[in-house]
Amino acid sequence: MLDMVRLSPRPLFPPGGVDLYRQIALLTGLTEGSEVLTVGSGTGATLEYFVREDGAHGSGVDADGRVVEAAEARARAEGLAARIQFQKASPESLPYRDEIFDVVVGELGFAAHCEPIDAVREMVRVTKPGGHAVLVRLVWKAPVEPARQAALTHRLGARPLMLVEWKRILRDVGVVDVHIEDWSDSETSFRPRVDKPFPDFSEVFTTWEKLVILRRAWSRWGWRGIRWIMEREWEVHRLLSHERILGLVLLTGRKATAAAELEEIEAEEGEVTEPVPAAAPKSAPPEAPAVAGEGKQAGPDEGTSGLPLFRGNDDD
Repeated sequence: MLDMVRLSPRPLFPPGGVDLYRQIALLTGLTEGSEVLTVGSGTGATLEYFVREDGAHGSGVDADGRVVEAAEARARAEGLAARIQFQKASPESLPYRDEIFDVVVGELGFAAHCEPIDAVREMVRVTKPGGHAVLVRLVWKAPVEPARQAALTHRLGARPLMLVEWKRILRDVGVVDVHIEDWSDSETSFRPRVDKPFPDFSEVFTTWEKLVILRRAWSRWGWRGIRWIMEREWEVHRLLSHERILGLVLLTGRKATAAAELEEIEAEEGEVTEPVPAAAPKSAPPEAPAVAGEGKQAGPDEGTSGLPLFRGNDDD
């Protein structure tokens, strides 16, 4: 699924879709002129949403240079080049000075190739005191034996952690007032109708888009590559939707403004809360099914070595 999204001719939202990113804007208080950074920005669909809907000034970082070029080209085509800029960079070494962003969002695969705490520490470094750090994360929903966890992590091309581990990382790097929402598949007062965060391939793309994706995959990796991607898509969907080993969680918090605030961070791990009811959208959101992931992962079989799962050698 995630490889195919990277090859899609249509920019797509990550898991959770427009509703999740509308909720991020609400919880972080995004307003006209806010400076927002997305780490693992992909083709920039979420950043474009913040700029159009909330009037923010957007910056995006992605480790895949081809994806960055595609995002820049799209921003120019949409007339947003003056309000959005993208850079190729590693999440553990962001190309920005300290404390300049009001909101920093770590997208789904932003820490796929580095230690999560290093990536989150960089996010917090570039966040203004009192500004918001946001994580959209895959989490293990149940204990998984180490051997299987390693195998699934390799398959996903991302590094899920337990929720308690993400909370501890945020606390350790100076984030307070952590708010957590489970966006896996539960009905809540905010979402009376459940929308699957991990939809089937057949539900996301039109027939024409599927043909474009398969043509691009074939041009890069041949028929064996197409088969490998399809097998990966089926396996990931089974893990997310049927076995329910993984969940989707939104974490938000503020960067501490003083040492005294750090002392007030609760030692106990809190429970997942229901989302705060969101305000009505300012305008009809763009069509945006779920998923835009990150992370390059080699295939397990000879002949598929180097084939990516989340982020790879995509061209436009």
